[in-house]
Amino acid sequence: MTALDDSTQAFARQTLNETPEALAEALAALRLWISSNPHLHVNPEERSLVAFLRACKFDLGRTKAKLADYYTMRRDIPEWYSNRDPSLPQIQALAKLGVFVPLRRHHENQLVVIIRTAAHDPRVHCQDDVFKAGNMILDVATRDDHLCQIFGIVAIFDMEGVGFWHGRQMTPGIIKKAVRSWQNYHCRPKKLEFVNAPIYINVILSIFKGFMSEKLKGRVKVHYGGREDVLKIVPKEVLPKEYGGEDGSLEEVIGYWVGRLEEEKEWFAQDEKFKAE
Repeated sequence: MTALDDSTQAFARQTLNETPEALAEALAALRLWISSNPHLHVNPEERSLVAFLRACKFDLGRTKAKLADYYTMRRDIPEWYSNRDPSLPQIQALAKLGVFVPLRRHHENQLVVIIRTAAHDPRVHCQDDVFKAGNMILDVATRDDHLCQIFGIVAIFDMEGVGFWHGRQMTPGIIKKAVRSWQNYHCRPKKLEFVNAPIYINVILSIFKGFMSEKLKGRVKVHYGGREDVLKIVPKEVLPKEYGGEDGSLEEVIGYWVGRLEEEKEWFAQDEKFKAE
């Protein structure tokens, strides 16, 4: 596992209860639990288990529950977690549109992800494919990013251009799956910031919040202004120029993730087997 610098180690120890001794003990306990629960088909790789331990602050009971629900979710939602092939035309198209865009620079050690909710045409792309492509990009972005595993993720939902047909795609069933995936993920969403929000956003958010834990509800914030509101969330050094930033163009960042998905085609094929029976 990649060595952490002193300040990151100190934060992980104080906030997540992570020490070399706790890590070794927890990994041994989890591997024993995995062998006793073969029906879950949990990924036994150390890097995967460490990420889930960090998400649960090294609480073994919580980690086992999160792992069980995560791998059950992968079975229950095949439209998101089966046939995750980066070469599929719909996945390539959505990646190139930039539906999920992890930025190249962290803010306060947190990964910043811009989720462009209206980047796709709802008459062409179904919402399940949008979430599938987004989750694939997020998996590649977070898999080896120890900082976002320890410090979390800032999700910025850019709602510019959202129209009736986009809203119609967000059924209660889709929203329930989205919240379940956020709450089961191995990196903690520390902020859920909605920018360019239309007036009716509260109707949709009320459905989202109905499925959220109290902690997650408290991390939701809505901004009704334009793109300039993004600068209230993260500094310009982190953002692409289209958001008033200084770190290259959105096109460059999107192109990077299109390439990374293509490079991970074999990893996605191997990852397919990890889901509950």
